[in-house]
Amino acid sequence: MANGTIAFDTLSTSGQIDGTARSIDTDYLAMGSNKAWISFTSAGTFVNHDSFNVSSLADGGTGDGIITFSNNMANDDFAFVSGSNNYHTSCGNADLSTSICSAQAFNDSHAASDQVLQTIIVAGELA
Repeated sequence: MANGTIAFDTLSTSGQIDGTARSIDTDYLAMGSNKAWISFTSAGTFVNHDSFNVSSLADGGTGDGIITFSNNMANDDFAFVSGSNNYHTSCGNADLSTSICSAQAFNDSHAASDQVLQTIIVAGELA
């Protein structure tokens, strides 16, 4: 079986759901969509509930989840946000690289705090 390439500038649909045809520029799909995300627990044992483009989740310390991407980012200037179920979070850049980012959660006293639910969403260009 031969491998090949399909190239197009616009992706179109015939609008089978509501009868209205739609299209989207493929540059938007490539650059405008999330490149990785994860929902995890940092309280007790770290648990990856669900994720996309994440090869591993590591414990970086209290409230600190370090994710490693399955497919690297093009550079370390990508955008990412994090959140948790109860407290505030920040995105750590100590471990930031084309293959890794982290999320740290803090309690109301601004001390690092493990969480039942933490999330990270990453946007940018894949390598």
